[in-house]
Formats: sequence, C-alpha cells, structure tokens
Amino acid sequence: MQSGGACPPTRRRRERCRPNDVNVGGRCLAVAWPMMFCCLAIQAKIHEELDLVFGEDHERHATAEDLKNLKYLDCVIKETLRLYPPVPILARYINNDTEICGYQIPKGTTCLVFPHVLHRDEKVFPNPEAFKPDRFLPENSITRHPYAYIPFSAGPRNCIGHKLVLMELLTVTSTILRRYTVESLDHRDKVLPTLTVTLASSIPLRIRIRPRRTKDK
Repeated sequence: MQSGGACPPTRRRRERCRPNDVNVGGRCLAVAWPMMFCCLAIQAKIHEELDLVFGEDHERHATAEDLKNLKYLDCVIKETLRLYPPVPILARYINNDTEICGYQIPKGTTCLVFPHVLHRDEKVFPNPEAFKPDRFLPENSITRHPYAYIPFSAGPRNCIGHKLVLMELLTVTSTILRRYTVESLDHRDKVLPTLTVTLASSIPLRIRIRPRRTKDK
C-alpha cells in the first residue's frame, strides 16, 4: 500500500496507528476487493453519499442508522461480491430423487454450485463483467430471483455471519473513504482470482491511498 503525497512523520504515525478505524483482523481481503476496483467516478459518488450522511465530522464512529443510509456504498459492496464471491464453490447433498431443468438428480448425489459462474449469467446480469453497482438499486433488483445472487450461499445452510460481514464491510470501507481516496495500482485484468476454499488474489493487491482534498470535504 502506498500513500500519495508527502506527510509529516508524526502525521504518518498517527494515521497508521488507528486500530479502531481499520483493524478488523489484519488483511481483510473482503475489504480490499471493493476498494481495489472502485473507479474514481464511482468513488466520487460514494464520497458524496458519505458527506451527506456524516457531514464534516470525519472522526465520529458510524452508527447503525448511518449504515442504513449508505445505500449506494451498499450497492458497491454487493456488486463487488457478485464479481468476487468470497466462497467460490458450494456443495449440497441431495436427499431425494429430483429433477432440475430436465436433468434427473438421484438421491445421494453431491451437487456443486459455483457462485462465481452463477453471478455472471447475462440473462440476470446484462454485461456481467462490467462493474455496475446500480444493478443493486431497489428498482433494478426487485424482480431478481433471490437465489440468482448468493455470495454467502443461501437457504437454511447459508453463512450465519453474512449480515455481520456486510455490516463490517460498510463500517470499515466508509471509515476509510470518509478520509481518503483509494486508487488501484493494477488494472483489473491483471488481478485474477485464485479458487481455493475461499477466493484469493493471484497477485498482491496494490492500492494507493491519498487524503481527500479539503475542497472535497
């Protein structure tokens, strides 16, 4: 991670030692993804929303009510998780003989679901490789099947902590972007996901963080 512009040593130390702001268990890949691919035009809209919700007070902690009002940032995070779901492969054991789309699935079969592929169905998400947070605005997603988007699995066996994860992502990302502009140092095409138990990056994620200009505050 590189910091843009020169900062006095004392300021660098002070900003580096804010555990309440950015310490959520070390290197949180889930937080790095949205910042990594957030283009400046989208980030400008996020800054506008953050300024509307928090005003000029960049020091106070976000409340539950604040997070409810971060509707566009929520869309950005959801679009990031659509493209890069944290768990790339899900498995389900079939208890009874069933039929899916004309295919007979016998009892005892283990079926694999690939959210990484499912989230790129162009019938559900037109131009699926494009990063478009507006897909998750209420008017654009109200008719979407609930199982078309499953970054944390779905049904009774889904991730029990998914709401906590989303709240954490909103909290940490908003805290960072209230103070800084984040710029990717690598083109998205060079950052390929590696499929393991969880999704990982094929290369280190490099970003540059710059303090927001006074006129932007």
